[in-house]
Amino acid sequence: MSASEGEAHIIHFSDGSLEEVNKVDYEVERKKSLHARYYYGIVFFIMNLVAWFFRDYGQTILPWIHYIKACGNEGEDCFHSLGVLRVSLGCFLFFLVMFATTVKTRKLCEGRNSWHSRWWELKAVLLLLSVTLPFFIPSQFVQIYGEIARIGAGIFLLLQLVSVIHFIMWWNKYWTADEETKERCSFGLVMSTLFYVCAICGIVYMYASYASKSSCSLNIFFITWTAILLAVMMVISLNSKVNRGLLSSGIMACYIVFLCWCAIRSEPATIRCETKNQENGNGSWITILGFLIAIFAIVLAAVSTGIDSKCFQFSKNKVENEDDIPYNYGFFHMVFSLGAMYFAMLFISWDLNNSPRKWSIDVGWISTWVKVLNEWFAATIYIWMLISPVVRQNKVMDNHTTASIHA
Repeated sequence: MSASEGEAHIIHFSDGSLEEVNKVDYEVERKKSLHARYYYGIVFFIMNLVAWFFRDYGQTILPWIHYIKACGNEGEDCFHSLGVLRVSLGCFLFFLVMFATTVKTRKLCEGRNSWHSRWWELKAVLLLLSVTLPFFIPSQFVQIYGEIARIGAGIFLLLQLVSVIHFIMWWNKYWTADEETKERCSFGLVMSTLFYVCAICGIVYMYASYASKSSCSLNIFFITWTAILLAVMMVISLNSKVNRGLLSSGIMACYIVFLCWCAIRSEPATIRCETKNQENGNGSWITILGFLIAIFAIVLAAVSTGIDSKCFQFSKNKVENEDDIPYNYGFFHMVFSLGAMYFAMLFISWDLNNSPRKWSIDVGWISTWVKVLNEWFAATIYIWMLISPVVRQNKVMDNHTTASIHA
């Protein structure tokens, strides 16, 4: 009897130990997976710097590339805009391979989870091959990739926009007043006021800095339309039928003011309506700092959008288990592959035949209109998200009324 009890005890102990080991393994795998997203962000950041290097300094520092047949006469087809597109294509291929090899991953115990989170030496070789291959591809195919990259960059902007609006809605819901959290209500009120003050100050600053003369009619139009959108969002948010409060609309107001400012800053410096000329040459510290901030913003946008796959799911009530992966690997790598196309467009200002200045990024009329349209599209989506519940409710009520009449 005691032997059997001892055996049962041993079996029970073994099962308990096994469960504990599994828990530790899941925690370790989860941490490695979460750390991996930063490593991929670093890879993406390095690819941005490599693309910039080939655009601005590659022809001077890497003369041996001239001998590659696909680079054409004096290597012109491997530097400047085409050099950016070749590096972008290599980055795109790397993340495309990662997408194809991790897209169906669901559990931390799968081999594809290990491939996503480990094997960095092998992935370094894969990245090197991916970046090298485009420099042996004829320029005609690289140009075709550039045309496709415009579409991919637009999709990336759309995904980023949805992610930003999802975050704004989450932030608003988190600080919404309820019976138990009065402090949240006060904080939300303070923050909404602060965001609106910042947005209004931004409007005033843009009028003073970029629309001080009547000849700056385009800038006046951009800023005025932004102010109108800001007012419309505030009025709709305060409408009794919508009743969403001012916090989410305040954050969105700051966001569209920021997009408007970025659009105006993307205008060619020679015709930008500024009260002071802020372009002091190709290498001024302000230009360099702005360039580096822009690259960090690209990387941050890719990482934050890549891990935010939940806002693109149709089913929001999925139960998460302990052994589930912390974010969707396939979606993550897909966003980074589109991000590779996006940074290419920023470096060449969305113009395949453009020769940008050194240390410049996303400057030109095409860049300006892309940002303006992105601003208008963001405001339109947000306004629709505010009024869509009311529209649906009215439709349901109309259907009920019609059914009652027929009955």
